[in-house]
Amino acid sequence: MKKEKPLYGLPEEVLFCKKCVISNQRPSSTVEFKANHDDKKETIDFDDYGICSACRYHAEKELNIDWNDREDKLKRLLSKFRKNDGSYDVIVPGSGGKDSAYTSHILKYKYGMNPITVTWAPHLYTDIGFKNFQKWMHVGGLDNILYTPNGQLHKLMTKFAFHNLLHPFQPFIIGQRIIGPMMAKRFGVKLVMYGENQAEYGNAIKENLNPIMKMDFYSSATLGGYRFGGVTIDEYINQYGFSLADFAPYIAPSKNNLIKAKIEVHYLGYYLKWDPQECYYYASENTGFEANTERTEGTYSKYSSIDDKIDPFHYYTTLIKFGIGRATYDAAQEVRNDKITREEAVHLVSKYDSEFPSKYFHEFLDYIDTTEEDFWKVINKHRSPHIWKLSEEGKWLLRHTVAKDGTDD
Repeated sequence: MKKEKPLYGLPEEVLFCKKCVISNQRPSSTVEFKANHDDKKETIDFDDYGICSACRYHAEKELNIDWNDREDKLKRLLSKFRKNDGSYDVIVPGSGGKDSAYTSHILKYKYGMNPITVTWAPHLYTDIGFKNFQKWMHVGGLDNILYTPNGQLHKLMTKFAFHNLLHPFQPFIIGQRIIGPMMAKRFGVKLVMYGENQAEYGNAIKENLNPIMKMDFYSSATLGGYRFGGVTIDEYINQYGFSLADFAPYIAPSKNNLIKAKIEVHYLGYYLKWDPQECYYYASENTGFEANTERTEGTYSKYSSIDDKIDPFHYYTTLIKFGIGRATYDAAQEVRNDKITREEAVHLVSKYDSEFPSKYFHEFLDYIDTTEEDFWKVINKHRSPHIWKLSEEGKWLLRHTVAKDGTDD
């Protein structure tokens, strides 16, 4: 049978991890930031036994890491940056979701730091998301700065990111990645602490051997080298009436400037054993974090990434481009953390992964100023032929699923 040529530089053969349910089409987080369509993608690595790098790293966490020693390293790191004059000594970027709530609260109340939390605002807050954001401060007892960029520009960037890249979250992800070091420079804070490294979920295992974030993202690129949603800054300025100043929140501080300022960006997950469900329990008990009252469309969970109405469309577009929906991401990490079995995960993925997120659909269309007809044109244009096929009845079907291709006989 003729093999279809993949889009996006993805692997031609679709494989599923023998231990969890992730496929080899999962791109690294750095790649998803840039979302260049023509380049060969850096994707999750599988070994000769068909086990993904995220599962192998989880085994490493269980068997070969001395977590008492790692905590001692954390204490020494924090002692180096701790201030005794009442000023802030660590920046914690986050939304007030379970992970950032855990990270900021434990740094303050267990390890004696004085964090300031910083939030890059969601596109459109959900009710539960804003409620949890408020509880982060009022129940959790933490200081926060909510940074909301130019709404007109952010909408337009998001529209272009959807139409050109099928990646509506690209502008948000860029801002979210920048906000920590940007605020560290502004407040004279030398330590930025994120939660987990994306290597927990499939980036190269070697990334987890270093607690400090790779600085490649914070390049020294000229302004002309920046593209947002596939559109250059000059185009936004000359064709849409924005000014260079409007882009300040999206321009990453350079690697050299961060080094000169002696700002270090670390992952708490290097020092403390990371478990998303345990983060949820901790945040619920200590900051009043609440799960949603209904499961999230596209998955079975109720407590992960629930603050933004556009979030479901980020995961829906990963389903379209990579054949990996939200249930796959959730189930894969829960298998690794021994919360569910692989058999249960396969069932959950089969049931929920391809579900369309209808609840906020029309609000999303309004936000990106796009008709429903154009939405589906864009969606269908970005389906990679090695992942999707059109049935005789005119219905789009996945060529490969974990239930069909990735379940051991």
